[in-house]
Amino acid sequence: MSKLSGMTGFARLTGEEDWGAWAWEAKSVNGRGLDVRVNTPPGFDALERHVKAAASKVFNRGSLQVSLRIEMGGATESVAINEAFLDKLVDATRQAHQGELSSEAIATLMTVKGVVEAGGDNIRDLAAQEGVSAMLSAAAEKVLAELADARLAEGASLQSIMGKLVDELEETAKQAASLAGEQPSLLKARLSKQLEELGASNQVDAERLAAELAITAAKADVREELDRLSAHFETARGLLAGGSPAGRKLDFLAQELNREANTLCSKSVSLDLTNAGLGLKGIIDQFKEQAANVE
Repeated sequence: MSKLSGMTGFARLTGEEDWGAWAWEAKSVNGRGLDVRVNTPPGFDALERHVKAAASKVFNRGSLQVSLRIEMGGATESVAINEAFLDKLVDATRQAHQGELSSEAIATLMTVKGVVEAGGDNIRDLAAQEGVSAMLSAAAEKVLAELADARLAEGASLQSIMGKLVDELEETAKQAASLAGEQPSLLKARLSKQLEELGASNQVDAERLAAELAITAAKADVREELDRLSAHFETARGLLAGGSPAGRKLDFLAQELNREANTLCSKSVSLDLTNAGLGLKGIIDQFKEQAANVE
């Protein structure tokens, strides 16, 4: 049996070097596609591209946030101001407001991302060192692998939960099948009662009544829906056993299961069969909720 992967997980990897300490964090939540957002210190743009490329090789779906934090060694941390960027912001703001800026306005502009960078020069110098980038790239791949393991752990739980839901669906469908056998007799009793209430029970030709009953019974026959449900159950088991990526297929399958359950309820002429159909729908909703967590 292949492994099913979830889309939720967290991983953290830390290390210390002569120049300071570093920490990679990677977390993942549900997503319709693969969305990777990387946050690195100034100067590590190439590392950001490497992480996105590496993540695309490991994951198919999910919203990922990967961040690198670096703390340089030393008692104090330097602060760098991107004066060229700040000047551009000031000039643009002056033109927009047609006047000089107050100290408060300039202070506000300094909060814009990229104007003030903690440890800016030192970290940029560090990013230029090939050995450091290579080490951090390898660490990034390792934290992504640990995130994948966390998602596989969730997938194992999902595999168990959804397998049990399929078992419940199959058992409920069997109950519906046993109740479906009562449909023809219930239809005959209903039609006879309606004729009796109208005072026409002795005025309808027996052959005409039999033909009408046959047509009505054919419309209320739910064997086709039950057969399709059974086939869908086998498909679900195959998808769960086949491992990820399977989330989109499981979600689509849940829609098909719900369609058959709806048709079964609409054809039902007994409260018991209707309740069985509603029971199927309730379990299918749970199945669909869990499928949304599968990669």
